Amino acid sequence: MHFEIVGRIAEIEIIAVGPGIRILGVSRKRYGRGRWRKLKGVATVRLSDGRIRLAEVHWFEAHGIGKRKMRIKRYLD
Repeated sequence: MHFEIVGRIAEIEIIAVGPGIRILGVSRKRYGRGRWRKLKGVATVRLSDGRIRLAEVHWFEAHGIGKRKMRIKRYLD
């Protein structure tokens, strides 16, 4: 399901860093070397059908590369 972040992401927490990330090799091969981190946060999202919901989102991020592989983990409303 495709979605769009509406507003900003709040309550950001780091879940894993470096070797603690299961798909670290894939991320480095696909997007480049960097200090990869897995993060989670709470955001308002607009779903592909137009509904707006509050959701917990997870993503991978590296300095100079940005957010990658963002996904909705669960809905909070």
